[in-house]
Amino acid sequence: MTDIESPVPRRKLPVFTGAAVLIAFAILISLGTWQVERLHWKEGLLADIAERRASAPVPLADIETMAAQGGDIEYRAVTATGRYINNKERHFFATWHGQTGYYIYTPLQLANGRYLFVNRGFVPYENKEPEMRMQGQLTGQQTVTGLARAKLPGKPSSLVPDNDVAKNIFYWKDLDVMASSVDLNKADVVPFFVDADSTPNPAGFPIGGVTQVDLPNDHLQYAFTWYGLAAVLVVVVAISWFRPRKGAAQ
Repeated sequence: MTDIESPVPRRKLPVFTGAAVLIAFAILISLGTWQVERLHWKEGLLADIAERRASAPVPLADIETMAAQGGDIEYRAVTATGRYINNKERHFFATWHGQTGYYIYTPLQLANGRYLFVNRGFVPYENKEPEMRMQGQLTGQQTVTGLARAKLPGKPSSLVPDNDVAKNIFYWKDLDVMASSVDLNKADVVPFFVDADSTPNPAGFPIGGVTQVDLPNDHLQYAFTWYGLAAVLVVVVAISWFRPRKGAAQ
C-alpha cells in the first residue's frame, strides 16, 4: 500500500510578529510614496526657477512690491539703476570654479536715495582689495540686471563661521549687518539682494553671473530605497513562510 505524502507544514507567524511586519511594510511604502511626491514638487520648483531666470527682467519697484506683499522673489529677473558706493563694498567668502576668493557686494544708491546691495560677482583672493581691481570700480550712473535673492532670516547653520566684520569677511549673507557695518540705516536699504548677471566688467573683475541654484534632487533615489526595502521585507517574510519547519516529514 502506497503511503500518501502529507503536505509540508509551513511556519506560522505569531499575531504580534505579523502585525509588526504589516506596520513596517506600510511605513516603508508611505516613505517611498512621500519621496515620489517630494520629487514632483522639487521638479516643479526647479522648472519654476528656470522660467524665472529666463524671463525678461522687471523694474526693481515691481520686485519690492512683491516682497512687501509676502511674495516669492527668489531668482526673479530684475533691473535697477543707480550709483555704486564703492567705498562701502562688503566681501563674501566664496569659491568660484574651484578658485577661492570673494563675492563683492556693493550698495547701489538709487534715485530715491535708498540702497540696494548688489552681488557684483567674484574676485580671486588676491584681488579682494579694491586697489587691485580699480578698473572695475564703476562710477557714475549704472544699470544692473540680475536676479533677486531673498534676505536670509538668520545664520544658515551652526557649522557656518561667524562673520568677521572687522576684516570685512562675511561667511553668510547678513544684510542688516552688511548695511550697519557701513553706516547705512536698515530703513534705507532694500530688503533683498540682487545678483548681477554676467555682463563683463572692465579688466574682468568682478566676474558676474555667479548665481548658483543649489537644490539637490535625490528624491527618486530615496523613493527606490524605501520601496526596495519594502520589497526585501516581503521576500524575507515569504521565505520564512514557505520554508519547511525543522522535523517535518521527508
